[in-house]
Amino acid sequence: MAKELNVTREQALELLKKYNKEDFHLQHAYTVEGVMRWFAEDLGYGEEADFWATAGLLHDVDYENWPEEHCKKAPELLAEINASDDLVHAICSHGFGICSDVEPSCEMEKVLFASDELTGLIWAAAKMRPSKSCMDMELSSLKKKYKDKRFAAGCSREIIADGAEKLGWPLEQLLEKTLFAMRSCEESVASQMN
Repeated sequence: MAKELNVTREQALELLKKYNKEDFHLQHAYTVEGVMRWFAEDLGYGEEADFWATAGLLHDVDYENWPEEHCKKAPELLAEINASDDLVHAICSHGFGICSDVEPSCEMEKVLFASDELTGLIWAAAKMRPSKSCMDMELSSLKKKYKDKRFAAGCSREIIADGAEKLGWPLEQLLEKTLFAMRSCEESVASQMN
């Protein structure tokens, strides 16, 4: 059954920018939006791509101003745009076990849970490259960075591994797909940041 999305991208963007001013948070939101759109298409949920992307765009809507209430403050903010229960659930589920007791239940929510943390690690790895891009990043290079616990130490390997497990995917599959997803939206994210 298709998820209900009753908000436009413009409404979602307006809400995001109302509560998020830092470039880092905006770039992460645009990245996860693009990654989720790619996954929707890749996994055969093309008709739900806007829903997946909107969940990605707004997943951290409350984080910049209320980090201690992350995923708990989100429903109140999402009510400002009359977000559907489906969207609120999806957004709150990405923090399961860390800051939320809302468990990811469908494939879309599991992808958001699994890829959110990983996009941060891939972005950190991309910034270290001469190209400052993930377009020329090889999976083997990403795997090396992933295994080095000191690299991007704030990106929890435990959450990433747990996300792959929730999806029933080998870790390598999650790493590779998320890398492809980030390549697909890198240009679009950069243009939105200018």
